[in-house]
Amino acid sequence: MAIYRFRVSFEDYDDVVRDIDIKSTQTFEDLHLAIHKSTGYNPEQSSSFYVSNDQWIKGDEIAYLPNQRKIDRGVTLMMGTRLNRFIEDPHQKFYYTYNFERPFDFHIELIKILDEEANKEYPCLARSVGEAPKPAGAVAAPAVASTEDTEEYDFLNETEYGVGDEDTEDMETVASVDELDAPVDVEEEEEKEEFMDEFSDNDNFESDEYSNKDDY
Repeated sequence: MAIYRFRVSFEDYDDVVRDIDIKSTQTFEDLHLAIHKSTGYNPEQSSSFYVSNDQWIKGDEIAYLPNQRKIDRGVTLMMGTRLNRFIEDPHQKFYYTYNFERPFDFHIELIKILDEEANKEYPCLARSVGEAPKPAGAVAAPAVASTEDTEEYDFLNETEYGVGDEDTEDMETVASVDELDAPVDVEEEEEKEEFMDEFSDNDNFESDEYSNKDDY
């Protein structure tokens, strides 16, 4: 019996790839379940394969858990629909949308037709590259700031985006902002003024004394 090897890749994540081997007589539902066994997603979501050309233009739809409108229109169901019914090209392509409420889109291409291996269970994962992205709506745990890092961070020493070393020289003349706003001690200022007056008188005295010596 022929074995189809399909390459499954995310439309928006080229670095995530799955190669899945599956019997030609197995169904689109089997392929759907195999894809999400490899991605870790919940397969019980409304999804569809579309027969596509080389430009990934959507053609006939094969649906899983379709809405009533599609059912009324007579959409083909994945359940019971064999893969070989829609394989018309050795490189047949399918456009695949998983979970219409929060969709991921995939490109699926037939890349090889192999012979069935005895005692091997199909479908099976032949190759897996990259980690599947988290489904839309998954909330990551908020990052907790490290207290240690906060305490050790010194803004004034940060020169690349903060204050440069040359700018901190002028700051050294002021011990703190509180000193700028401290109230003036009136008595202390008066004592300083008296002291300066006395010192000024002494200077005058000394200068007079030396000037009188010239008279001798």
